[in-house]
Amino acid sequence: MTKTLLASATALMLTMGAAQAQEKTLTISVYAFAQDEFKEIVYDPFEAKCGCKLVVETGNSVERLAKIEANKANPVIDMAVVSMADALMASRGDLIEKIDTSKLSNFDKLYDIAKDPNGDGMSVGYTFYATSIVYRTDKMTIESWADLLKPEYVGHVAFPNVTTNQGPPALYMLGQALGKDTPDLKGAIEAVGAQKDEIVTFYVKSSQLVQLMQQEEIWAAPIGRFSWAPFTKLDLPLGWASPKEGQTGGMNVMVVTKGSKNQDLALEFMDFWLSTDVQTKLAEKLVDSPANQEVKVSDEVANNLTYGEETAKSLKLIPSADALDNRDAWLSEWNAKVGQ
Repeated sequence: MTKTLLASATALMLTMGAAQAQEKTLTISVYAFAQDEFKEIVYDPFEAKCGCKLVVETGNSVERLAKIEANKANPVIDMAVVSMADALMASRGDLIEKIDTSKLSNFDKLYDIAKDPNGDGMSVGYTFYATSIVYRTDKMTIESWADLLKPEYVGHVAFPNVTTNQGPPALYMLGQALGKDTPDLKGAIEAVGAQKDEIVTFYVKSSQLVQLMQQEEIWAAPIGRFSWAPFTKLDLPLGWASPKEGQTGGMNVMVVTKGSKNQDLALEFMDFWLSTDVQTKLAEKLVDSPANQEVKVSDEVANNLTYGEETAKSLKLIPSADALDNRDAWLSEWNAKVGQ
């Protein structure tokens, strides 16, 4: 009888231990796009690997950061993916932890640009994209960002509105080309404003550019690489410019919430996401451009991504501090000089 009771108690303890292990939960905050692919490639395999439960919360950046701040005293989010600038904002608000990269076995596989994007040790890049100029190779030559404003070209150009993701980066590179490289972007905005009547349109959605290009209303426009694929399907001689000043773009990063009770599990998840296998699968599905430099994909896939060491080295991203400290001024200056 005693042996039976002991055996039953041992079995109960083992069952409880297994249940507790299964109850280990990691809550992540991510962008809403491509969630089916992320579930297949990242979330489900990680749950199987860690024997834990992954709770996925989605939403736009403003909503997700607001939730992290609202629960600062008792965090409900363990890990989040945000833009570089949002990561710096979260750092300034004391909302995130310094990342212990010694616990990331895949850290050294990242391109240098992704290892410490804001230079404060508070985030790690997991994907980035290039912004350059799509243009008609039979109509024009693009050697510099300043070529967009040449008299013979400007009447065939679409330029991104400053309120879009592509607006400030395009202005940033234009400013460099014009020798007016200041965080307030005043020189570039003034140059665009001076030719606002010649520029075909100040676009808000890149999807409208494909039709304008097809109708030959425009010959060139700054775009993000993620918008490049539809242009390749047009029966037109189109190229992706490699201006002498370089390409710009953006980067999304991973952060760990300050005060999270699951920081080690969060780092484990981050490391899994940064692995060569996972980053390769995401690249092959055209979900994210890989920050892991070991990723190898076909030429067809690479053509639709921001891919390769040379491209990574050419990217000149707007410093996050410049973006945070000047956003309102950019809009005010744009409204005054361009009025769109």
